[in-house]
Order: sequence, then structure tokens, then C-alpha cells
Amino acid sequence: MIVSMTGFGRSKAESERFSVTVEVKTVNHRFCEYHIRMPRQLLKMEDKVKKKLGEFINRGRAEVFVTLEGEGIVNRSVNIDWSLLDEYYQYIAKIKEKYDLSGEVSIRELISGEGIITIEENEAGNEELSILLLSAVEDAASQLQQMRVIEGEALEKDVSGQINLLSNHIDKLKDLAPLVIEQYQTRLEKRMSEFLNGHLDEARILAEVAIFAEKADINEELIRLSSHIGQFLKTLQKEEPVGRKLDFLLQEMNREVNTIGSKANDSAIASGVVEMKSTIEKVKEQVQNIE
Repeated sequence: MIVSMTGFGRSKAESERFSVTVEVKTVNHRFCEYHIRMPRQLLKMEDKVKKKLGEFINRGRAEVFVTLEGEGIVNRSVNIDWSLLDEYYQYIAKIKEKYDLSGEVSIRELISGEGIITIEENEAGNEELSILLLSAVEDAASQLQQMRVIEGEALEKDVSGQINLLSNHIDKLKDLAPLVIEQYQTRLEKRMSEFLNGHLDEARILAEVAIFAEKADINEELIRLSSHIGQFLKTLQKEEPVGRKLDFLLQEMNREVNTIGSKANDSAIASGVVEMKSTIEKVKEQVQNIE
């Protein structure tokens, strides 16, 4: 089953206190790579998020965006340094006594001292948030996977059609290859006949044709090319990530076509080579998106 590396999924998980929204989008990439953006209250869950995503994504660049809403996400508490407050009070009292000042010490005067009152923030609902986050990630990743599978089916259909077209070109070259040798022999006989006034050296002609046939023989390349195509089509049916293997097979196909092109001594074969290279390039562009 072919799976695309491109997709998108979005999910929202809610409780009475919190709401977690997760968006996941993926694009093609040589390896598996995650880029996760989430509130600091959830950062310690990043490894679990990656593990959950790994159940759905084997290859590609995944960008994950997490938003968190709710009351009481952060609990705030007031702390009073009573020892420091006592010292403030005593110093204020001594100052009043020393300089004979009147008036009562106000609460504002006491608490305005630096460091007497501090506010601490504590993250709330850790277990609850964890459950909501992983639930939203799983649902978003599931939607993402569905989109990737649908696009993968379209990719498989297009790639299979292009590969079948490539097979047709190979069949045409198999028919053309023997004709090239025959045409060369005919041209050689004609030239030698003209040069020797009709007296042909049949042994020399056969030797020249044999040398040409050996240099221009593309049968081995065609056989290997057909083998690569067979492996390519079988690989398309595997229930596992196959993008890298398909890319390797295309490289080997391209290598064989280049060799055929270098041996081509016929305009029809050269034209077929151009068509095959164009077809392989089209398939390669599509395979870049396959997981």
C-alpha cells in the first residue's frame, strides 16, 4: 500500500477544565523529522507525543501545533516571608522611636518591602492534560494518515501508469534492436559494393557486422531494465514504507537507459531513449512524495 508523505489532521479534546487542540501537517523529507510547538505546560509530554506520532508516521517532516485553553491552567499562590516582615516592622518601629515620629504603621508600609510577598505559579491538571493531549494527537494523526493513504492511492495509480508506459517503450526497443543490425549490414554491403565495383568480400562484411552488433547490443540492458520494472511493481504492493527502495530502483533504471542511449546507433532508438528518460523523471517526481 502506497502512502503519501503529504497530509493534514486536526483534532480537539476537551474536559470540564481544559481544551487541547492539535494540528499536524506533513511534507516529504528524506528521513522522519518532528517539529513540535506547544505551551510550556505540555513540554514534558513531547517524547510521548513523538512516540504516538511514530505509530502513524514513518517518513516525512511533521509539523505539530498544540494550543491549550482553560481556566486554572496555572495555579497561583501568595507566599509571605514572615521573618522578613517581622524585621521590617521592627525597623519601622525603631525609626519612629528614634526620630520621635507619630502615626501607626500601615499594612501598605509593611507589604511594600521588596521580597516580603511573592507569587508562585504551579502547573495544574498534569494527568488530565496528558490524557487530553495524547487523545488529540492520536485523532489528528489518524486523520492525517487517512489523507496520506488517499493521496497514496492516487500516486500509485499515476506511477503504475507511467511504469507501464516505460514497459511499452522497452518492447518497442526490443523490436528495433535486430533491425538496426540488419540495416547496418545492408548499408555496409552497399558501400563496399560501390567501392569495389560489385565485388564483395563477404567474410569482411560479416566480421564488420559482428563487431558492430557487439558494440550496439542493448539486449542485456533491456533485460535488466525489465527486471527493475518488475521489482518496482512488486514493491508498490508491499504493506510497508517503500519510497526509498522505489527511488533506488529508478536510479538503476535511469542508469540502464543512459547505457542504451550511449549505444544507440539509430534515430528511432535514440528517440525511445529520450521518451524513457522523460517517463522515469516523471515517476521520480512522484516517488519523492511516497513514504
